[in-house]
Amino acid sequence: MSTVVDYAIAGYCHGDKLNEVILPAQPEALALNMTQTALIVVDMQNAYASKNGYLDKAGFDVSTTSQVITQTAKAIAAARKVDIPIVFLQNGWDKKYTEAGGPGSPNWYKSNALKTMRKQPELMGTLLAKDTWDYDFVDELKPLEGDIIIPKTRYSGFYNTNLDSMLRSRGIRNLVFTGIATNVCVESTLRDGFFLEYFGVVLADATHQAGSNVIQESALFNIATFFGWVSSVEAFCETVGNQTK
Repeated sequence: MSTVVDYAIAGYCHGDKLNEVILPAQPEALALNMTQTALIVVDMQNAYASKNGYLDKAGFDVSTTSQVITQTAKAIAAARKVDIPIVFLQNGWDKKYTEAGGPGSPNWYKSNALKTMRKQPELMGTLLAKDTWDYDFVDELKPLEGDIIIPKTRYSGFYNTNLDSMLRSRGIRNLVFTGIATNVCVESTLRDGFFLEYFGVVLADATHQAGSNVIQESALFNIATFFGWVSSVEAFCETVGNQTK
């Protein structure tokens, strides 16, 4: 007969060696080797986190995104102290939106930024267009020298980018996620990472959904149940902060 094993701690390591830690998470704790871990900051751009950015103009609530900025900054600071690489994903297209795909792409029909600009033509060239305020990272979360910036043109940070090769060349196997939107680009990137054998964990209080609070809860449930783990900024900061470099 086969034996059913319930793991109290998930992960490919045990958390009991140098540079290894155990991160409290749901549905179970996750063991991380910090030298094989990266912090993925997803789309913390004015488009998603600022008043008058794309999400706001498309009708989504961004009134509480300042908390996500604050919590993400805490996670970044903790990661820097222990030399965990910081990867910034940056979503958008060229100013003519050629990279958006055109009518032959489903993205053309499903992107709310593109739909908003078709309804309000005066916004054309301002939403998620490179070299605009909307595309820029929020002032509080500007990348520093040595951080990795990955431009992307679709929801997933892995699609048509060099993210996978940048991570593998550094021996990264664990991905810690913050950013916006939990149910779109965060979840899409984590899912693709799951298929590529990365262990993905979301810091829930450093993420924000596109939609109601129910959407946030659903996305986190989906991640914890099928594709990864869910933790918090406090747990991450305490866990990596207790590790001696």
